[in-house]
Amino acid sequence: MPPAPFTVALVQDGVAPTKAETLERTVAHIRSAHARGAQVVCLKELFDAPYFCKKLDVERFDLAEPIPGPTVARLSALARELELVLIVPMYERQAAGVYRNSAAVIDADGIVQGVYRKMHIPHDPLFEEKYYFAPGESHDPVQPVGTRGPAGEAGGFMVWKTRYATIGVLICWDQWYPEAARITALLGADILFYPTAIGWHPAEKADWGEAQVSAWRTAQRAHAIANGVFVAAANRTGFEAEAGTDGLEFFGHSFVYDPFGRPLAEAGAAETIVIAECDPRRIEETRRNWPFLRDRRIDAYGPILNRWIGPRAD
Repeated sequence: MPPAPFTVALVQDGVAPTKAETLERTVAHIRSAHARGAQVVCLKELFDAPYFCKKLDVERFDLAEPIPGPTVARLSALARELELVLIVPMYERQAAGVYRNSAAVIDADGIVQGVYRKMHIPHDPLFEEKYYFAPGESHDPVQPVGTRGPAGEAGGFMVWKTRYATIGVLICWDQWYPEAARITALLGADILFYPTAIGWHPAEKADWGEAQVSAWRTAQRAHAIANGVFVAAANRTGFEAEAGTDGLEFFGHSFVYDPFGRPLAEAGAAETIVIAECDPRRIEETRRNWPFLRDRRIDAYGPILNRWIGPRAD
């Protein structure tokens, strides 16, 4: 019997003035998505806080909380009530001095499957993430006590077998790396979720804004096509000011692509909930016609483990 289609929702929104208000708004969005038929709901990167990495401030470590913790407990109860799978990206305090950019995966019975921790950490103007986040571990990732754990793991990348689908979760900067998408697809993911916080520096928008959005979407379509999987990205939206900076404008444009790279649903810049039905039979159909996984030369790819293999710079 073929696997059943599943319906995903991406919550594209900004943040309220306080963490508590943001959580309540998010609960309302999740309920709205459920009312529209969603079975798997993905929130934006660092969903319950402003994007605080625009500058260095030691007090912002106080925004982190454990997983499981109060926020995950609240959303676990909601997942159990509505029988939803939730992907909850948030700032995780794993231990004193060890903080992660993470995503909790909660199954439809309310049990936390486990935590994916962002593997690629950027360091750019207004994206000072290396100060705030330790990267995910490439070996023997430690999952929180009491969680089920991933259905598959390789090099820090994971998939989770939930009630409705086998899902892979990667976070924002991870989305530019074909290696991350490939490994997660090879672990058996039906769909790759990318919770995201991507936006424009105000000074760059006029010259680069349209091209940045196009490049971002093109990279994700390529992951869908090259791996024959569904790809979904949930971005935040809205302008976030920051004293001493020009702030950042998060541009939304969340989307879901099918395994052939065709858009199933796309958003503009406004707050919205993106809904799409994903039929796993499309994975089989696409891979039969474009058998990229069959034809991979796994015996020839060793050089990719080097950071550079070209001539030495003079």
